[in-house]
Amino acid sequence: MNQRIKGKTIFITGASSGLGEQIAYNCAESGANLILAARRYDKLIKLKDELIDKYKVEVAIYQLDVGNLLEAEKILEQIIQEVGTVDILVNNAGFGKFKYVVDTSIEETEVMFRVNVLGLIAITKKILPIMIKQGSGHIINIASQAGKLATPKSSIYAASKGAVIKFSDSLRLEVEKNHIYVTTVNPGPIRTNFFEIADATGKYLDNVGRCVLNPEKLAEKIVKRMLTRTREINLPIFMNIGSKVHALFPSLVEKLARNAFNKK
Repeated sequence: MNQRIKGKTIFITGASSGLGEQIAYNCAESGANLILAARRYDKLIKLKDELIDKYKVEVAIYQLDVGNLLEAEKILEQIIQEVGTVDILVNNAGFGKFKYVVDTSIEETEVMFRVNVLGLIAITKKILPIMIKQGSGHIINIASQAGKLATPKSSIYAASKGAVIKFSDSLRLEVEKNHIYVTTVNPGPIRTNFFEIADATGKYLDNVGRCVLNPEKLAEKIVKRMLTRTREINLPIFMNIGSKVHALFPSLVEKLARNAFNKK
């Protein structure tokens, strides 16, 4: 439970499954009202009914493809008109594909950047004036450990998540004076349907074993940090340590961890 978010309005993208869905459950348990957006509207309807029935909170749902910027603009205008206020924005929508650069088309690259980067920025730009006007807010951007420590077959995904981290770092400095917090969440692999698209082999989660995060536990950690001055949430701990060591000794880490890096 996070008493700070009771009665607050929280907007979550990519909320129909996986980490976004679990964040929604945790927020509702703490008494927050929700704006949930995702492409799969049927799943949002089911989630809305469950949250209202169990937690008696207000839930608004919207079908939203974050990668379709023109559509997103219209939906966000509708959300602002109908809901009016947003206290916390969780930019969770995103996807990746594990492929070598030579095998990745420009079309795939463009779509990944539209969803992971441009869509995230577009939504943030729409919600930010609301937070500035009310003099408070919290923007939580779901990035990845891949954005800090890139590995083979994740070049495009790592580049997109690295962009999210740097965007967040700059935004944090810009809005500090407005009493708005900006947090990046940098998880390793999470046991969700993300890998149905990302991993064509279906073997990656088994290969990385103990590195895999539980989405329920990760969501709980994220919700506990809401409306606190938290710069980053990095999990699992040993991957975060690895990224820090890599920043200091990149050649050494890449040499010693070559086998681990090639588990995709």
